[in-house]
Amino acid sequence: MTTLFDSIKLGAIEAPNRILMAPLTRCRSTMGHVPTPIMGEYYAQRASAGLIISEATGISQQGLGTPFAPGIWSDEQTEAWKPIVEQVHEAGGRIICQLWHMGRLVHSDFNNGERPVSASATTGPGVIRTYQGKKDYEEARPLEVSEIPGLLDDYQNAAENAKKAGFDGVQLHSANGYLIDQFIRSGTNLRTDEYGGSIKNRIRLLGEVTQRLVDVWGSDRVSVRLSPNGDSQGADDATPVETFTAAAKLLDGIGIAFLELREPPAHGTYGNTDVPPVSPDIRPVFSNPLVLNSDYFFDNATEALAENKADAISFGRTFMTNPDLPERFRTGAEINAIDFVPTWYSQGEEGYVDYPTMEQQKASA
Repeated sequence: MTTLFDSIKLGAIEAPNRILMAPLTRCRSTMGHVPTPIMGEYYAQRASAGLIISEATGISQQGLGTPFAPGIWSDEQTEAWKPIVEQVHEAGGRIICQLWHMGRLVHSDFNNGERPVSASATTGPGVIRTYQGKKDYEEARPLEVSEIPGLLDDYQNAAENAKKAGFDGVQLHSANGYLIDQFIRSGTNLRTDEYGGSIKNRIRLLGEVTQRLVDVWGSDRVSVRLSPNGDSQGADDATPVETFTAAAKLLDGIGIAFLELREPPAHGTYGNTDVPPVSPDIRPVFSNPLVLNSDYFFDNATEALAENKADAISFGRTFMTNPDLPERFRTGAEINAIDFVPTWYSQGEEGYVDYPTMEQQKASA
């Protein structure tokens, strides 16, 4: 029976266990989106993960609208990532860079007054946090077909910079209602050109961006994250099974290293959707490792692997508060509390690098 502690080959990456660290926005970069040294300590603390997927990292100023989130489009950002990646490697870990364009969920405050872009002229729900405080989302303008080559170039540039920074690979963020997801889903893609309408057209951009990343890294060091079930930041789809199985088949044809799916369960701790998971339909059509995420702990993660629902599990908030999570799972130790605190998204050490390991807890006791 497959367990969380078995090794797994994720494309070219040899992971010593199947306990992956999910991408987690933590807001510890500068106002200019340059990574800071404390991020190296944070990731190195968690190097015992089978693989670390970095926090979502902006591919361009146009695509990044979260205060203090990191980017990787400039030389300065790339250079700042180098010691962070090196610390993870020195601690025995592996880390890939998740590449992010937020689409309509960017406010014009981040872009010198320019409107955000999306698949169509739609508006995100609720409010966004900016450096000037919370503001309503703005209506996005549809990305012109003539602009898509430039977008592909931005993704390629970010992928090349991730290679320069020493990452072990990249992941395309195509989930959670961000730009690629806005193109995929029928609720946010109202286009009538070659990037809209049919499922084949709506997943076209996903395929084109993924191929650009593969051109830089090779298919065995590229992965993709999708969130196929339920509304995500106002993005939804009328036929999720048909849409996302088609997306998975497309990615399978490209030959990506692994596919990660964020699927909040009904009445989950962190996510809450009444839409059933789509992963059972994706599982038969995607050949390489399938990674599941959201509301997993030791017992249900062990069950998912035993029942062949997934090949690995990525853990998010559990890893935030338990830097030695694999060892805690292995020994059956109690995990640190995972209750939300404001310091999760502040800019200091508190709530970031001060969660104790089991060894530190024993020493203090």
